[in-house]
Amino acid sequence: MTEPTDTDTTDTDPGVTVAAASTAPEPVVPQAPPAAAAPRSTVLLLGAGELSRELALAFQRLGAVVVAVDRYADAPAHGVADRSAVVRLTDAEALTALIDREKPRYVVAQSGAIAADALIAVAERSDVDVFPTPRSTRLGQDREGLRRLASDELGLPTAPFWFAGSADELGAVAQHAGFPLVVKPISGAPGEGQSVLLRVEDVEPAWKRAIAAGRITHNRVMAETVVEVDYEVTLLTVRSISATGPTLTFCEPIGHRPGDGEALESWQPQQMTPAALDAAKSIAARIVNSLGGRGLFAVELLVRGDEVYFSDVRARPQDTGLVTLRSQRLSQFELHARAILGLAVDTIMISPGAAEVRYAGTEAPVAEPSGSEIAAVVAEALATQESDVWLFGRPDETDGRRRLGVALATAPDVIIARDRARRVGAALRKLW
Repeated sequence: MTEPTDTDTTDTDPGVTVAAASTAPEPVVPQAPPAAAAPRSTVLLLGAGELSRELALAFQRLGAVVVAVDRYADAPAHGVADRSAVVRLTDAEALTALIDREKPRYVVAQSGAIAADALIAVAERSDVDVFPTPRSTRLGQDREGLRRLASDELGLPTAPFWFAGSADELGAVAQHAGFPLVVKPISGAPGEGQSVLLRVEDVEPAWKRAIAAGRITHNRVMAETVVEVDYEVTLLTVRSISATGPTLTFCEPIGHRPGDGEALESWQPQQMTPAALDAAKSIAARIVNSLGGRGLFAVELLVRGDEVYFSDVRARPQDTGLVTLRSQRLSQFELHARAILGLAVDTIMISPGAAEVRYAGTEAPVAEPSGSEIAAVVAEALATQESDVWLFGRPDETDGRRRLGVALATAPDVIIARDRARRVGAALRKLW
């Protein structure tokens, strides 16, 4: 992914970067000096988007001091954190300087664009725990390395895949593998820069779209055969440490699919055959234990009957897991925070639920609705039984697409919950 450089400037302190403005930029520094009385309770969140905002609140409710960090000012998590800083997350020197200054007990990577070298150096210290592990962070930026780990080293079933370093190589792969093919950037948020090749003419646009995605420069792409599947699931897997060693706990499977236009629909539980569920847990256990560390892992799987294929894994909360805000006793954010802090976790589902995440389009800016418009739309949305609404107001530059809001609903069964979430989402779309 390519990192924008025209909107960031670095001041004389190598640990702080401030957003450029029409006038001379002013340094953005921590809001208060680190709390010396409880340095071991400090959590440094690298990435301060909307999901990090919820994670920051989860850590704070458990007694931690949170320092939220991102490459731009006024990020969503900055508004709730105890302290905040603006740092270019791909700058290893700047990250190291910030960590030396804050002296956190835990460093938690919440962005896919982070200088893994800095995390490796910090992880070697005895007084700082880094999550996910630096290896997980590096592989999170490298689909090629992750896929080779899963397929070649662990022997996990995957769709047939190839890698290409140029448009010509991608064209050769397409000629060999046939169409359709899914093309993904080596590094990027789920779905970002992704295309489906249907004919030779699609190769060049797909190549350009993939290598332009994100904020980390790359010039390789992954091409994957389109596997006919019944559904896709996210299996949230919590890795914690008990007195007897590492322990894995699984949430109920979450089904998901793209909604109409700029949306993502998810629901829990996704019904699976006993054989498929066993295979899913086995795949998740092997990849998560290989990555190591503590926390929540979102393992993406493709399912056809009893057959399950590994697709991807992210060692942090995901959009598909937002349904857990209402479906589980502990949301994905609370599970992540508890596991990192070494506290007890449970994955009890209290009700079937569904969610619809709405994103900003890429063609035109989102118009800001008035207060009265928001109030009227929210009232209409919440008229649906067992519904809830989350609206996102602050600009979020941490992830690929900007989230506008989430429609949530629960019900006695998934079918009704999905219908309710769609109705709530339809009401919210009047805002955008």
